[in-house]
Amino acid sequence: MFLRRWLLCCMCCLPLWAQAQTIAFINPGKKDEPFWRTVSESMHAASRSLGMRLEEQFAERQHLSVFTIAKAIAARPAAERPDYVILTNDYGTGPELLRIFDGTGIRSFMAFSTLTTPERVQHGGPREQFKDWIGSLEPRAQDAGYLTAQALMAKGRAMRAHGPDGKLHLLAIAGDRSTNSSIQRNEGMQRAVRQAPDVVLEQTVYAGWSRAKAQEQMGWLLQRHPQARLVWTGSDLMAFGAMDALVAAGAGQPGRTVWFSSVNTSLQALQSLRSGQLAALAGGHFIAGAWALVMLYDYHHGRDFASEGLELERPMFTLFTPAMARRYQQRFGQGFDRLDVRPYSKVLNPNVQRYQFGFAQLL
Repeated sequence: MFLRRWLLCCMCCLPLWAQAQTIAFINPGKKDEPFWRTVSESMHAASRSLGMRLEEQFAERQHLSVFTIAKAIAARPAAERPDYVILTNDYGTGPELLRIFDGTGIRSFMAFSTLTTPERVQHGGPREQFKDWIGSLEPRAQDAGYLTAQALMAKGRAMRAHGPDGKLHLLAIAGDRSTNSSIQRNEGMQRAVRQAPDVVLEQTVYAGWSRAKAQEQMGWLLQRHPQARLVWTGSDLMAFGAMDALVAAGAGQPGRTVWFSSVNTSLQALQSLRSGQLAALAGGHFIAGAWALVMLYDYHHGRDFASEGLELERPMFTLFTPAMARRYQQRFGQGFDRLDVRPYSKVLNPNVQRYQFGFAQLL
């Protein structure tokens, strides 16, 4: 009995760094949605490699559900609350999520999509108005839009997909109007178009990341802009929806008469790139969740990432070639058990002076 009490006492007196670190992640996506499922799998693999306890709840693309989940976590008894919560700012939910957790003793970290510039003006940055918001990490989303648009336009030129006016005519199917990562992808695409005097951006629509919505929109876009033979999309599901509409309308064949670009590393997207149905594909940004765990591990163990900045934006998108797609499938096609993020931690590797948060090095 004495020994048992002594062990319990010792466990209670362990310093913060010696106790298991607990993280909650409010996943805005669906359990069966390829991108957010990949995020989930890679984060759980990263947490295992770092010895963290990660819990995750899916909002199933019902963006108001994130508030219900957040309030339930914040309402737990103090001893049952996680040390940290990872949030996204999908559909502008970020400020309210930060408010829910502020003052609860749960530190908030934003990953994938942080506050927009107008939101930051109103609410401040990390450790300002919301004291428990300690930082954020975003993939440099403009890269995705820029790289895929450039590659798509190059394909159009190579295939002589010009209209009667000698121009390449482009349609854009974007995610949503309010999520920062969506805004940045669109700006990257638009920057590539501005640099291309032979390209006309006919119309941009917003499909809300939905395959069905993209299919519906593509149906009437084909009627409105029959000269358009290039289609830029902000995610793989929207690309597949647009392809479905093209084939159903008998208006052409993906990769033969109409060319598509997209974002994400789902199995179908990688196979579509290798088969030629997709002319361009960028991805790898799903790893931002795993990198966020590295930052929180170091912070928890006394190495504050503030030395590099409180709001980090890093290049994580890779423009995939068919060979890279094959290599990715060989390495991660069966899951992320081989993912080990410990070499990227400053605490575990004192020689690391700056976070290397790309994606290509993992291949």
